[in-house]
Amino acid sequence: MRILVLLMIFFLTSSSLYGQRNQTHRVIILTDIEADPDDTQSLVRLLLYTNEIDIKGIIATTSCWHKSMVNPESIEKIIQAYDKVQPNLIKHDKAFPKAETLFALIKKGLPEYGMSGVGNNKDSEGSDWIITELEKNDERPLWISVWGGANTLAQALFKIKNTKTGQEQKELISKLRVYTISDQDDSGIWIRNNFPELFYIVSPGDDYGSATWSSINSFIPGIDNSKISNSWIAQNIQQGHGPLGAAYPDVAWGMEGDTPAFLSLIQNGLNDAEHPEWGGWGGRYELYKPDFSTQTKGGSGVPSEPETRKIWTNAADTYTPYIPNEYGRTVKMDTVTFKNNKVSLWRWRDDFQNDFAARMDWCIKPYEEANHHPVIVLSHPEQITVKSGQGFGLDAFNTTDPDGDSFSFLWFNYPEAGTCKDFIKVEGTENAHGAYIIAPRVDKEETAHFILKVTDRGEPQLTSYKRVIVTVKPE
Repeated sequence: MRILVLLMIFFLTSSSLYGQRNQTHRVIILTDIEADPDDTQSLVRLLLYTNEIDIKGIIATTSCWHKSMVNPESIEKIIQAYDKVQPNLIKHDKAFPKAETLFALIKKGLPEYGMSGVGNNKDSEGSDWIITELEKNDERPLWISVWGGANTLAQALFKIKNTKTGQEQKELISKLRVYTISDQDDSGIWIRNNFPELFYIVSPGDDYGSATWSSINSFIPGIDNSKISNSWIAQNIQQGHGPLGAAYPDVAWGMEGDTPAFLSLIQNGLNDAEHPEWGGWGGRYELYKPDFSTQTKGGSGVPSEPETRKIWTNAADTYTPYIPNEYGRTVKMDTVTFKNNKVSLWRWRDDFQNDFAARMDWCIKPYEEANHHPVIVLSHPEQITVKSGQGFGLDAFNTTDPDGDSFSFLWFNYPEAGTCKDFIKVEGTENAHGAYIIAPRVDKEETAHFILKVTDRGEPQLTSYKRVIVTVKPE
């Protein structure tokens, strides 16, 4: 009886810890909307995740492409479209907010470019809003998702530095998390130089083609790219999916280049926004000072400088896709392996595109006619400890699907996410509810990450994940 009670306490404690991890992230968006249709595209997608991401502000800003004006009315237009589908969205999840709540969050930054909009008497309703939200009695970090220039955030930090005590500055800045789509004005490098403790994810400079985020819309030779095609977008997003889909503009320069700045905030069992080095839908990033001599200059006019501090930035994944197998085991590893920083994002692309398409269906379909995510239930905690060389099992036998769909399992090691960098194979089969693994031999404590991917056979197919972190201790 005593053992049973102890086990119950252990699992309740584990559930409590994991429940805390699953709190919705709060975020403020900075968007140079109208500089490129992709901001509007990203905003359409973002609104379909407002049941899972706590939006605290959407601020219209400038950028190197949009230097002297801001366009909050374009944000309003997309929220008006959301307003028309929100009554149907709540049939799928009652957490979707009313449009009135979102309208109140639209703010403006100064219609000035970069550091010319930072300094004394340069406050805006956008910069003041960031400070107001940051000062709230909320223990959650405040994410700033930067889709254009960062000078509205820079002004907020400038004001904090000049009006707060040293301790107040430290406390406020420690709550900030920034993910910016490269540098689209000269304020990003200023922020990083002047606030060295600030959590900052960026592919620095303006060589946008080399940035991790750009693989959301890059054509990758050797894989199926159909889910970023214009025909797929037209069929699954734009047409026949209500007013919000109709508001999704055609691709001009690139599809949704800003979306990676919030993808990691979606708590799907894979993403952990506090750990960019673990990888997820928004890509994988490591903390280091990049080599400026290898940085290529783009054509935006944004100045490039060497970093003076470590930043969360591009990290390479080595990835061999699993592909369908017609006879025998339903999946097999491909014969092609990819390795670069872009892999860390596009490897999940089919999954998050299907996810977007399913949510577009939620705009118009009743619950019974739309697809919803499988619910993974592990038979053990998400963190376990084993000894060097020990065999151990992982299992998700009690996984279900809310629509009664059939679903497939896939277990795999994610070497780059842990400290065990050598690939650890799953013994036997990877596509059953249970997996058997032999821990590697180690001389010091190491960690290994195993991802469970469960994909249903609904339309479109939807994927849920669980990440199991295994600590391997030497004998």
